[in-house]
Amino acid sequence: MAYAVKEMFYSLQGEGRHAGRPAVFCRFAGCNLWSGRERDRATAACSFCDTDFVGVNGEGGGRFSSAEALAEAISAMWGGAGGQRFAVLTGGEPLLQVDDHLVRALHERDFEIALETNGSLPAPSAIDWITVSPKGQTPLVQTTGHELKLVFPQKGIDPSAFEGLAFRHHLLQPMDGPDVEANTQAAIAYCLQHTRWRLSLQTHKFMGIR
Repeated sequence: MAYAVKEMFYSLQGEGRHAGRPAVFCRFAGCNLWSGRERDRATAACSFCDTDFVGVNGEGGGRFSSAEALAEAISAMWGGAGGQRFAVLTGGEPLLQVDDHLVRALHERDFEIALETNGSLPAPSAIDWITVSPKGQTPLVQTTGHELKLVFPQKGIDPSAFEGLAFRHHLLQPMDGPDVEANTQAAIAYCLQHTRWRLSLQTHKFMGIR
């Protein structure tokens, strides 16, 4: 299988329970909930996306002819950093492309693998860390994992609907945009009143890193 990658870079994880951890980020092109075109945003299942995942023209991006070729590129991006290698597979929606072949190739290169998905597609069983971020009214197919990260608030979505799912951590992440300050205060208030939930901030944005 060939893989289309928007961008690839080495940075610190900015969100969730792994915040602050060095990682190679591999952002796959394409998504099943939004085309990535602004003219389609208003009618998209996920209308608040803040990520460019269209095309393969980003830094480190391109088309990779095999799982081994992509895994080698990710390995080269880690370079000589040492320690436990960590790759974050994100998008767009990475599960449109991530498969058992890529998971195996990364594990063979000693990577721990994290996946960030909207949950509308099933994940390979060998993924080490699964983050599901529900979007809009799209039904969840991937209903288990390590953290459920809900962008908050979303119209018509009550966080309590996800509390019965088998995730180790339930995180609320304030929706970015013009109302981010109000959304942050709302998320704080919700976490204080519903102690199952923890606040997750996009720390990379105010640190000035990707």
